[in-house]
This record gives sequence, C-alpha cells and structure tokens, in this order.
Amino acid sequence: MRRRTVIGCAGVLVLVAALHSPVMGRPAGQKPGGDWQQVFAVGRGDLTTAGENPYFILKPGSQLTLEGKESGKTVRLVVSVLDETKVVGGIEARVVEERETENGALVEVSRNYLAIHKTTRDVYYLGEDVDIYKNGKIVDHEGAWLHGTGGATLGLLMPASPVVGQRYYQEVAPRVAMDRAEVVSLSERMITPAGTFEKCLKTQETTPLEPGDKEYKLYAPGVGLVQDGPLLLISRSQK
Repeated sequence: MRRRTVIGCAGVLVLVAALHSPVMGRPAGQKPGGDWQQVFAVGRGDLTTAGENPYFILKPGSQLTLEGKESGKTVRLVVSVLDETKVVGGIEARVVEERETENGALVEVSRNYLAIHKTTRDVYYLGEDVDIYKNGKIVDHEGAWLHGTGGATLGLLMPASPVVGQRYYQEVAPRVAMDRAEVVSLSERMITPAGTFEKCLKTQETTPLEPGDKEYKLYAPGVGLVQDGPLLLISRSQK
C-alpha cells in the first residue's frame, strides 16, 4: 500500500499457528512512543472481509481517486475495494486494487489483501500481488508478499482508535516489505479538489529497508485516504 519503494534487508520471522490460535503477540492498542509494534494479538476467527473504521472503508464498491505531480508527471492513483476475496495464509481477505498511472500510462497494479477485526475494527494487511508495467508490459513484481509465506506475517494497516505517537508495522515481510507508520496528528485540516476535510489523521511512513526515506499520508474521518505524498483526493464514490 506504500507506493513502491521497498526492497532490502532482514525482518522478523513469526510462525503462524493453528486456526483459532493467536496469529501474533500483543494487541494493536499499545502505548505510544515505544518500540515499533510488529506482532498483533489476532485470531483468524476475529477477522472478516467487510466493514469500516473511522479512517478506512473496507466495503465492496468503495473507490478513491487521487492525483498530483511527481517529477513533472501527472500521477493518478485509483483505489478500489473489489467484490472479491482471497484466502491468504488460511485467512479470508478482501481484495483492494490500486492502479497507478503516469501521464495516462499504466505503471503499477497491486492487489492488496485486507481484513478487519470484528470487534476492534482495526484493519489488517495480509499482503499484496504486484505488477509493475513499462511500455504496456509487466516487467517486475517488486514488493509482492503474502502472510504465511517466506516468513511474512500480517501487519496493522489502520487502527480504529489511533493515538498520537503510536508506531506499528504495516508489513512484516523479511527482505521484501517492512513498511511502518507513526501517527503524528489527529487534527489536520486538508483542502483537496474533492473537498475540505477536518480532524484528519496524519501518518509518517518509513521502512528500515530504506533508511531516511519518509512519506506522509492523511486520512479523513468517514472518507479514508485524502493525501498520499503529492497526490490529493479528486473524487470518491460508493457503488
């Protein structure tokens, strides 16, 4: 879900247990300002494929379109929650497709696998399949990973009740994808072509695979992603 910058060094190996046992260690609501959280007390029976929390809508038909300039090119990102699921590491997950273009040419399509906790409403990330395009042809699958494969385990994509200073891994895929987010604000005001949004959540995303690299995202309550780096929300819909 973090626009393609990940490749590199080692992470943490956590083995997946039986069907109703915890997938990982401690809960998502850890105290802020501590170590990066990379294990989560989630049982497979705790997760479902549709729902929403204040900052993320995981319902089929939901779509967000963002657009902006990068390196002089017009970049458009379309995020669509599909009416499709996939079993990943024994867990049924919702497919969320991201399509990115530069000056109208397709550069990436990723199929992200997400699930939401039935009680807490935290949204978890179980991996992605990635196709990188050049001149209309697939040339790479950089950043692809799946929970339960190659030592990869699910991460926390979006907590339902974020706290300033909260730090968590969104991806735990050794040597492939180790994106992590820190909540830096819950009170941002964001003006976009799609409207003005108040009390937005702001995160700073980094990865130990690329030290020094930072990316900022803003999420509006009841909407979801409204800014991704230089990209701003231009439209949203719910079919």
